[in-house]
Amino acid sequence: MEDVKVFVLDKKKHPLMPCSPKRARELLRDRRAVVHKLVPFTIRMKDRVGGDVQPVVLSIDPGSKETGLAISRLSEPKEQPSDEDARGPVVHPLFLAELMHRGEQIKKSMEQRKMYRHIRRSKRRYREMRYSNRKVRKGWLAPSILHRAESVVNMARRFKKLVPISEIRIEKVCFDTQKMQNLKTEDDEYQHGTLRGYTLRGYVLERGKYQCAYCDKRDAPLEMEHVVARIRGGSRRPSNIVPACHTCNQKKDDRLVEEFLKKDPARLAKIKSQMKVSLRDAAAVNITRNALPEMLAELGVPVSTSSGDVTHWNRDRFKIPKSHALDAVCVGPIHDVVGWDRPTLYIKCRGRGDYARTKVNKHGIKRGFCMKEKFSHGFQTGDMVRANVTTGTKIGVYKGRVSIRKSGRFDISTATGTVQGLSHRFFTLLQRADGYEYHWSKIVLSRDKGASPASV
Repeated sequence: MEDVKVFVLDKKKHPLMPCSPKRARELLRDRRAVVHKLVPFTIRMKDRVGGDVQPVVLSIDPGSKETGLAISRLSEPKEQPSDEDARGPVVHPLFLAELMHRGEQIKKSMEQRKMYRHIRRSKRRYREMRYSNRKVRKGWLAPSILHRAESVVNMARRFKKLVPISEIRIEKVCFDTQKMQNLKTEDDEYQHGTLRGYTLRGYVLERGKYQCAYCDKRDAPLEMEHVVARIRGGSRRPSNIVPACHTCNQKKDDRLVEEFLKKDPARLAKIKSQMKVSLRDAAAVNITRNALPEMLAELGVPVSTSSGDVTHWNRDRFKIPKSHALDAVCVGPIHDVVGWDRPTLYIKCRGRGDYARTKVNKHGIKRGFCMKEKFSHGFQTGDMVRANVTTGTKIGVYKGRVSIRKSGRFDISTATGTVQGLSHRFFTLLQRADGYEYHWSKIVLSRDKGASPASV
């Protein structure tokens, strides 16, 4: 991909300005440089120490599930406009990336550990409960939320070692959750929640007219039933709870409401009309909005914040499609954006392994055991490899992330899918595991309908 810049380091591994792929090929051909890192592709000079650099900014568009990252070169415009809002440098994007977090996986793992711990303690009743002797420090973040912030800071620290970053810009967004639920919320209504004057049970029963939401039964005890089951990620908000008789509650269990009421579309539409949009993603961004700039400031680079309105205005002004990476390009004061049409590197957080030594099914019954050894035949799970298969039914060349097995028959995850059961003899190591999975995607240009990723 000729429009992807190559990162450059000097002889002492100090970052220099990125170069074009053509220039990188010339340096490698003349043996003036060597390959330092495969993804993102970085070369290291053998005959150069230091050099002139230009202002480079790392822009960040934080999100709950994905975070946009953009490395751009700044230049002064020929003439500043009279409009103060449009004043700023000219931005030349050099590198675009989207970081996909694993907060949901961490939350599920913590809940599973909690279940296992509860089972162990139920068998040893003499053990003292721990919840009463724990203290929560000020500013404490839940593990799934803390991961979102730490993964962004970790990626910024890595880019700082590859590019001479002189400034970090971050979009500091605060979602008004009251307005997201009701646009007419004003003044003192912010202090009055949905349950003002009610208990949760009383509010749900009165809203449901004291009858079962699934069969309209009145002459039976009613239970509080979650429309989206808790095991499926449903919330405890009143909008997700309806009154239901014991028979309907047991019959629905944890099934999807669309499946349970597929023969009664009118009732399904009525129940879904009262459900509100989940605020989980908005809450995750709100929690980290202050912590993330403070953590980034520890990198020793000036950090500036900007509002989401500025990002939205810049994107509309320059007719740039909507994506997390391109939103990062538009963070902060900008005079113009030149060359935003670049491929995006998708970085997925995969972690560095699992503490559990066994695998269980949905009922908690053991179904397999994990390897105790981290390496097998010189490889470990997460390594980037190339498999040149010359025999068998899967002849071909595959490149991607490897999952090892003790038997030596490995799986490889490529951009098009997973290939299973390949012998370790066909594998060549490209880059050691670092806890992330990478693949390039190209932004499909559409100024009217936005941007959609397509694998290259």
